[in-house]
Amino acid sequence: MVKFIGEYSGKIDDKGRMIFPSAFKNLLSDEGDMRFVVKKDIYEDCLEMYTFSEWERQSEVLKSKLNFLNRDHSAFWRKYMRDRAVVEPDSKLGRISIPKRLLESIGAEKEVVFSGSDHKIEIWAKEKFGTSGISNEEFISLAGTLSNL
Repeated sequence: MVKFIGEYSGKIDDKGRMIFPSAFKNLLSDEGDMRFVVKKDIYEDCLEMYTFSEWERQSEVLKSKLNFLNRDHSAFWRKYMRDRAVVEPDSKLGRISIPKRLLESIGAEKEVVFSGSDHKIEIWAKEKFGTSGISNEEFISLAGTLSNL
């Protein structure tokens, strides 16, 4: 499994394209699947970008926990699968094209930050990235809580 680490800035051109960070692209096999699934994060104003294989793995795990004869489960799955895009860096410049509706959903107009988060990449509007996250005090408190699991 690919592990994405680091933060990289990018500019959005007039067609909604941006250069995919070469540090992330270099982690992928040249002959392998270069497709990614991009979706809006449930909790934050950012997009989540998963390798296609990681997306398949996570979707299968989630799907196995649902009963599609249950109306709530079906409604959840329907909403969960909406507003997704499959993107692939072009071989020439490494550009990716993310649908405008997804970029607008996070307030990204001119610049973004690609933030590696282990199994996924988060894409933030540059202005929001600096103000995202939790305080050091909240982080320390959560670390203490999680250490007791």
